[in-house]
Amino acid sequence: MRKLLFYMVIFLFSGAFCFLKSQEKTHYDQNKFKNLREFLPTPNMYRTASGAPGEEYYQQQADYKMDIKIDEERNKLHGKATVTYYNNSPDPLNYLWVQLDQNVRSPESQRSKIEPSSIKGYEGRPDKFEKDFKPKFEGGFNITRLVDDNGRKIKYTVNHTMLRIDLPKKLRSGKSFKFKIDWWYNINNYIKDEGRSGYEPFDEGNLYVIAQFYPRMAVYNDVEGWQNLQFFGRSEFALVFGNYNVNITVPSDHVVASTGKLSNRDDILSKKEYRRYTKSKKDFKKPVIIVTQEEAEAKEQRYLKKGSKETKTWKFRAKNVRDFGFASSRKFIWDAMAVKVGGKTVMAESVYPKEGNPLWERYSTRVVAHTLKVYSKYTFSYPYHKAISVHARSQGMEYPMICWNHGRPEKDGTYSKRVKYGMMSVIIHEVGHNFFPMIVNSDERKWGWMDEGLNSFMQYLTEQEWEKEYPSRRGRARDIVRYMKGDQVNLSPIMTDSDNVRQYGPNCYGKPATALNILRETIMGRELFDFAFKQYARRWQFKHPTPADFFRTMEDASGVDLDWFWRGWFYTTGYCDIGIKSVAEFRVNSLDPEVEKPYKAKMKRSESPDIRLIQDKQESMSYYIDKDTAGMDFYNRFDPSQIYEFEKEAYDRTISKISKHKSVLSDRAYFYEVKFDKPGSLVMPIILQFQFEDGTMTQEYLPAKIWRMNDQEVSKVFRFEKKVKAISLDPREETADIDLSNNHWPSVTPIKRFDVFKKEWFKTQGNLMQKAKGLTPQQR
Repeated sequence: MRKLLFYMVIFLFSGAFCFLKSQEKTHYDQNKFKNLREFLPTPNMYRTASGAPGEEYYQQQADYKMDIKIDEERNKLHGKATVTYYNNSPDPLNYLWVQLDQNVRSPESQRSKIEPSSIKGYEGRPDKFEKDFKPKFEGGFNITRLVDDNGRKIKYTVNHTMLRIDLPKKLRSGKSFKFKIDWWYNINNYIKDEGRSGYEPFDEGNLYVIAQFYPRMAVYNDVEGWQNLQFFGRSEFALVFGNYNVNITVPSDHVVASTGKLSNRDDILSKKEYRRYTKSKKDFKKPVIIVTQEEAEAKEQRYLKKGSKETKTWKFRAKNVRDFGFASSRKFIWDAMAVKVGGKTVMAESVYPKEGNPLWERYSTRVVAHTLKVYSKYTFSYPYHKAISVHARSQGMEYPMICWNHGRPEKDGTYSKRVKYGMMSVIIHEVGHNFFPMIVNSDERKWGWMDEGLNSFMQYLTEQEWEKEYPSRRGRARDIVRYMKGDQVNLSPIMTDSDNVRQYGPNCYGKPATALNILRETIMGRELFDFAFKQYARRWQFKHPTPADFFRTMEDASGVDLDWFWRGWFYTTGYCDIGIKSVAEFRVNSLDPEVEKPYKAKMKRSESPDIRLIQDKQESMSYYIDKDTAGMDFYNRFDPSQIYEFEKEAYDRTISKISKHKSVLSDRAYFYEVKFDKPGSLVMPIILQFQFEDGTMTQEYLPAKIWRMNDQEVSKVFRFEKKVKAISLDPREETADIDLSNNHWPSVTPIKRFDVFKKEWFKTQGNLMQKAKGLTPQQR
């Protein structure tokens, strides 16, 4: 029995101890201001605690010499490449990993296999049914040769979208390895089969936007060794910088836009086109047309009559780029203008079919030029010699110096506001990707937000500098509220591998862009934020940063503790909801009976009378004391509003004792104790707007650290010379507060309207340009 009691005591004690420890751990885990160090890798010789590259930082290099040919008749791409891989790491390498992204289109691709499906998903969706169950597109790389520099075959293994080259001997630090690879693949119709690249068919021939067209070296770095995650179609790329010599052979009537400098411009362009291009290099005010719409249409007509059998080879050279892309079509109109960036001239260019006009001729190149200027202002001067925008019907994709963008007007040349600003925004976004991640070379496969989120933030700044009240989709705090207040089951922390993110758009684009905008406008201020952000961009241009490098740099360069912000916004799916719980008004008790007695009398008169007294008066109640006055004494005759001599004497004695703080009693200001609660899990600054009875207003800002001791409820006392009429919390909606109903004192019920009739004349969306009659082409 004693043993049983002993074990019971031990059991209860250990249970209580475990409970207390679990409570302690829970409390610790809920501390919103604990150090972020547990999430970040230990600083080392490669990456410092300040967020800068260390003295021993290294990165690999891969150089490519390629001959590419487009077979327009069969829609095939043939390629030959010589790749030189430089091992700049301290590690000997037994094998190399190469990306085969086109294999995502092979019939054996795992992409469709990892996506759940149900019969319900096919009901009413014949397009999805055909895509999933009809014969698969015969895509993917067909490798016909892989040899070393001496022509000896190299052993290799294909693992879906990755290829491993088994080296004949270890590749030592500081050494290089050269291999040759030949391949071909079927080019996909991206309008029908979707995709980041491919062709759009026209009667007058195809419009090609070509990317991921060659076997690309994977990244090997100090963080995780080889980055050899599979490509499933959504998460993008981790790539190595290098130099490219690429010869592209296409039908002779095609115009090719590409990464790199065109080295045989004299041979490729007609004399007329060359003169126009030369003129465009000196025009900083407007685009110069190099290939006109009439000339492009003439080529289309010749192709319809005779076809195109002859070819031309365009030769491009690019230094220190992480990738290569190009576009090719006889349908291309081409314009360009010069832009001054960082003391040098950069060419802003666009190529587009007639189907893009008049929208593209009016806006595309101007938007490219604007983007280069704004991004350079906030980061570093754009280092390349050009940036090209290519019109692709349903695409938005980026590569060094070139990108494809959607936005097609109606056949009559009109377009909706949505199409116009959608086109401009996608151009800004994709051109902006030259900075993130083409130059600040983050790992898109793992951290989608590091390119999409940072770039969407920069896109927002660029849009807002284009025109006042530009209709940006992302960036403002209020634009992310709907996502953040959604079902937590369907949300993912920003710090989630790209392929595993739910709601990819809001998570990787919208939320991080909003977070950075809140940091800039509300938490850090523009001066501190802009300096730190520029420091990050310049530290890591042409290098491979990680999230820790970004977080550390932003704090190191600004002197602002942001651990709480990164933790809440990037590592959780929490939301902001702060409310005004109560407001109490106070004034200092002066103790002076001549002041306080009238005040008390006034407050007494303002009190609601007791219900019994009201009923008594209505019934003409007769009280005993009124009939028998002998029962009345001093207290019945005492007048609380009268000032007695003993009260004055008491006041004088008090004043004499506290003469040092006498001024405190004469403070006639209004004091307000405001209590705040926080139903949401995110800690954020408390931003208040006070409106006074005279109609004037003032604002107060309380940093987020006011929640550090209690992140559930806090109170703050405010002093004003005037009486407060109303208080608004987060009046400009700058903290992404998901519930504004508790943000006002007194509470406010918004007045809304409801539609009794829903007729055509109420509609304001759509192509208003087309609906409006009598517009001149210039007005359109």
